[in-house]
Amino acid sequence: MNHVKNKDATANIRVDDFLAAHGGAFYTLQRQLGLLREDAFRAGFRAFLFVGLAWGVPLILSIIAGNAYGPAASNPYLMELGVWAKFFIATGLFMLMERQLEERLRKHLTQFVKAPLLAPDAFEAAAGAVTKALQRRDAYFAEAVCLTIAIFITYVAHTKLLGVTASTWAVQVMPDGNTLSIAGWWCVVISNPLFWFLLLRWLWRIQVWSMLLRDLARLELRLVATHPDGRGGLAFIGQYPNAYTMFTFAVSCVVGAVVAQQFLSNSLTMESYSMVMSVWLLVVLALFAWPLQAFRKPLSQLKEQTLLACSVQATRHNRAAERDILGRNISAAKDAEASAGKEIPDPSKMYESAKKMSANVFSRAAVLPVSAAALLPLLAAGAT
Repeated sequence: MNHVKNKDATANIRVDDFLAAHGGAFYTLQRQLGLLREDAFRAGFRAFLFVGLAWGVPLILSIIAGNAYGPAASNPYLMELGVWAKFFIATGLFMLMERQLEERLRKHLTQFVKAPLLAPDAFEAAAGAVTKALQRRDAYFAEAVCLTIAIFITYVAHTKLLGVTASTWAVQVMPDGNTLSIAGWWCVVISNPLFWFLLLRWLWRIQVWSMLLRDLARLELRLVATHPDGRGGLAFIGQYPNAYTMFTFAVSCVVGAVVAQQFLSNSLTMESYSMVMSVWLLVVLALFAWPLQAFRKPLSQLKEQTLLACSVQATRHNRAAERDILGRNISAAKDAEASAGKEIPDPSKMYESAKKMSANVFSRAAVLPVSAAALLPLLAAGAT
């Protein structure tokens, strides 16, 4: 009985029903609090609100305490690069990116249907894959795990903060032990958990999207090796990483802040800096390339089978042409291959197009924006 219900529910799901920024406990909570509506993200308002909670409140508390600004040696709040990166830039962008990201990903899914790339028999399976992705996206357990990890990371950071040897806006070093300021406590209780939760929540949703793409790659697709995009008709999906440009820039700002702090403390060499940039770019590209690799198998099979079919056709075409011109075939002349009643099409152009087709939809040109977003904050850190 449950199987029948699930099948009926799947039948009502379209491939483009997956909305990356909807669903989940945090989304539901924001709706209940009136921070957003089903048809309106109110991104600017929510960005202002969460940046105010994460960055603005500690700023006010630091001003009251008299350590918001001052000489760099006193480690004031406004000189803390990590605070700007995590609580101002990243937290704000995590809110502002939602609508743009959701619309661009949905556009990519829609193309599977409008092209159409899905075979008629694959629509039900595709709807099932979307249903599974929606269940993963909406899972309260997943966001509970994200929150738990965020709290654990904050606890570790709090422990490390209590071990510093110099006073800052967040902690006062005393002979009998370090003491957190009110602004420091606010960051431990509110700002840090909020930032890490939002980051982990988006990382989980990237994985949900990735698993959806991999599920779609296993279906029967209407691909053609001679498609002008050079990738069987799938080149468009290789551009999806660009939808995550704002996310990549936000996280890269946090990494860049760490790098800049290391430079300012003279604990990072230029050689290590170059290594950090290379590794970080590889991590970012690998994150977005992973789901696209699932399309390599059907594209490779398409190319191989098309080349083989063209080769067979070319043999028939050229042997027929040879018989017409010479009256016989030079090789295997005794082969009693009858001439076709109609002219056999020449597959040469199709063969050349299939030969040039790439099985890799993760093109360098398509990911240029996300690569720039990954490196620019680190280049800025290197400028210090």
